[in-house]
Amino acid sequence: MTKHNKLLLRAINHPNGLSFSEFQTLMRQSSWIEDHQKGSHQIWYSPCGYRLSVKKKGKNAKGYQVKQFLQQLAQEKSYDS
Repeated sequence: MTKHNKLLLRAINHPNGLSFSEFQTLMRQSSWIEDHQKGSHQIWYSPCGYRLSVKKKGKNAKGYQVKQFLQQLAQEKSYDS
């Protein structure tokens, strides 16, 4: 199992337990692009153009934002198939 798959599985099983840097790594490995930062929010775009605004919660990523990312990732993968 690759590091990317391990991190993805961890995000799926524990979206509230993902560090913000792990979340950024996961998005980059999934071909998402960090466009810019506006205040405390980072703006990311998926390969299909979906926009996601993410904000740090202490050292961790916010669970609902991880879930939004995973939902969009699954949706875009289903379009590829």
